[in-house]
Amino acid sequence: MLTKKQRDLLEFIHDRVQRDGVPPSFDEMKEALDLRSKSGIHRLITALEERGFIRRLAHRARALEIVKMPDAMKARAGAGFTPRVIEGDRPDAQQSASASRPRNARDVETVSAIELPVMGRIAAGVPIAAISEVSHNVAVPRSMVGAGEHYALEVRGDSMINAGINDGDVVVIRETSAADNGDIVVALVEDQEATLKRYRRQNGMIALEAANPAYQTQLYREDQVRVQGRLVGLIRTY
Repeated sequence: MLTKKQRDLLEFIHDRVQRDGVPPSFDEMKEALDLRSKSGIHRLITALEERGFIRRLAHRARALEIVKMPDAMKARAGAGFTPRVIEGDRPDAQQSASASRPRNARDVETVSAIELPVMGRIAAGVPIAAISEVSHNVAVPRSMVGAGEHYALEVRGDSMINAGINDGDVVVIRETSAADNGDIVVALVEDQEATLKRYRRQNGMIALEAANPAYQTQLYREDQVRVQGRLVGLIRTY
């Protein structure tokens, strides 16, 4: 049986992974549960891991995978869930990726995949030149993309590292011009430069927030920023 705080944290992690494709940062968990320090989050995560509800992924900072959900929470969340962490090998000309949905500790179910165009590189740091040419295709699980048009981008830079997005990752983006506060988006700045950042509206301005304290939040007028898509998944290769 889970405590209320353990259930609240598990549900928060599940909702953020389903929405963003990556787990929340420890700071976001602390704020969501109204805790005073990150040590409380560490204790809750350890308790959830010991009870078999989550698994820490080796060699990745704060990377978590939900293994199972309590029956009551599964009923509220709907028909199941799919972990959004993908691993695979990437040849020079084309990437391939596979996703897994654990049925138990040693049993893995494969899922069908579709190909998406990789439109080039996106800066997770200072903005780089806007990208529009397809460099190659990448295979992603159908369960990741859902409805609408999607494309992929290769990440360059480390400004989103605390959101679980590293240099060299491939992000899967759903095309949209709308975003809610807190969404991780592809933002086109002054129709010239593209960047991957967390999106927020602040006092009539658009704030593009990094997930790395080494980078400052950038503020722009609304007419200077156009949302090009929202993050829905992440592919990492080794």
